[in-house]
Amino acid sequence: MSLAILVTVVWKLLNWAVFSAVFTASGGPAACEAASGACWSVIAARWRIIFFGLFPYDEQWRSGLACLTVVVMVVLSCIPAFWTGRRIAAVWILGVATFYVLMKGGILGLPYVGEEQWGGLALTLFIFVSTCLLGFPVAIGLALMRRSELPWISRTTGMIIDAVRSLPLISILFTFAVVLPFALPDWLQGDKLYRVIVGFALFFAAYQAEIVRGGMQGVAKGQDEAAKSLGLGYWERTGRILLPQAMRNALPATINQVVISFKETSLVIIVGFFEILASGNAAYGTGEWRFAYVEVYAFIALIYFAFVFSLSRYGAFLERRMSVGQR
Repeated sequence: MSLAILVTVVWKLLNWAVFSAVFTASGGPAACEAASGACWSVIAARWRIIFFGLFPYDEQWRSGLACLTVVVMVVLSCIPAFWTGRRIAAVWILGVATFYVLMKGGILGLPYVGEEQWGGLALTLFIFVSTCLLGFPVAIGLALMRRSELPWISRTTGMIIDAVRSLPLISILFTFAVVLPFALPDWLQGDKLYRVIVGFALFFAAYQAEIVRGGMQGVAKGQDEAAKSLGLGYWERTGRILLPQAMRNALPATINQVVISFKETSLVIIVGFFEILASGNAAYGTGEWRFAYVEVYAFIALIYFAFVFSLSRYGAFLERRMSVGQR
């Protein structure tokens, strides 16, 4: 019975998505309304809005090149040959700088484009990458402070982490985007996009700090004692002995948290940013394509799946390479 239901569902899905679908935009919305299958014509007709959002039409090549820069930067970071501090730092500094110049402009003959015009996939990737870059160092710092032998440091840090984790991410984003400017002087407010990224990074760091702390607790005490017997100081023990093993232990949970953070970037639509989900809403939001919302959301889901599946497969590769869970 289960097999029969599965075959029926798969056949209906294939018939709707492939065999009876309309793929070309030549016939316009009228051709889709006459067909019984999916209307992929909306993707062919509105893909620029989905990928680039409000970015100026004549400059959209910059947004596409910026997305490619992020992908190349992440791929290079995943290659073992680049797993040294200097090489990783060089890749990320050069990649982020290239992305920012392409998106912002104002130099090298590129017209200026303000952050309020950023949108689509480029904005989603920018928020995700910035959150990870800011959140990981903060998470490690919070994890170390929570393990401090000084009670006032460890307890205060624990209260901060628990307070942040107890709040919904939406409330944090709304606070940083709307409420925080009323409490800060004008010179300290900054752009709304960067305040939202700081809120994202703080939320990410609170959860990742507990993941790192759990990885530290999994390191045998004898490792630290052996390092002390060799005369290593606190920072040498932490940087060379404790943290590498802790991050190895925490790798599966870390990959999971990174995947969740990528998907949660869609929440910025609530505070007025035109990321890829909001761009998808605009793609079918016109009168002629209003019936094709299922196809638009399916296409956006495919984009999310491609990134998330790649992250999860890379995490599985790292687990096999480092033999996580094996002794």
